[in-house]
Amino acid sequence: MNKSVKTFIRENISFVVLILALFSVRSSLADWYDVPSGSMEPGIMVGDRIMVNKVAYTFEFPFTDAVIANTGDIEKGDIVIIDSTAADMRLVKRVIATAGDSIALRNNRLYINGDRADWTTSEKGEDLVVEKIAGHQRTIKMMPIEPQFPSFEQTTVPEGHILVMGDNRNNSVDSRYYGFIPTSEVQGRAFGVAFSLDKEDSYLPRSDRFFSALN
Repeated sequence: MNKSVKTFIRENISFVVLILALFSVRSSLADWYDVPSGSMEPGIMVGDRIMVNKVAYTFEFPFTDAVIANTGDIEKGDIVIIDSTAADMRLVKRVIATAGDSIALRNNRLYINGDRADWTTSEKGEDLVVEKIAGHQRTIKMMPIEPQFPSFEQTTVPEGHILVMGDNRNNSVDSRYYGFIPTSEVQGRAFGVAFSLDKEDSYLPRSDRFFSALN
């Protein structure tokens, strides 16, 4: 470390400590992410900046992947951030099934542990369906396009893994493509939208989405 850097740190130690603390918080406690795709519509829109609880499941040493403690269990219905090795990118998806669950998809309809998902038409808009299964309810989007994987045979989620899908079911690259997701790749749970910019409307803010909760 050269003399000028040492001088800067010594003269601005309070500022340096503050910056390190902020980066430590983002590294280990909480963060926010920009959403570049519509795979989680209608709940998460392109241009949303989502807030993430990074200690929902594990507490990691700052700036590393070293787990200090387990803080919670990944549950069906959670929206999670995944540092996916298979996709070679960050994914935002919903947890559909966890270890030990028996799951199948038949003509886009989920079956979990023998229970068939209940669908009712949503009043929020065209192509939207309220899906109820495994004690959880969410609004999903069923675009009128031919999905690449409308069905898969019954399978059991292995230990240490989860199965995830996008809420925009016919327009999501998820476990139907990448397979089961290791729980070690889950970085946290998304719980809300900090703010949102409409990229198709000159990046104007969607004020109704500011500080809104995710279901």
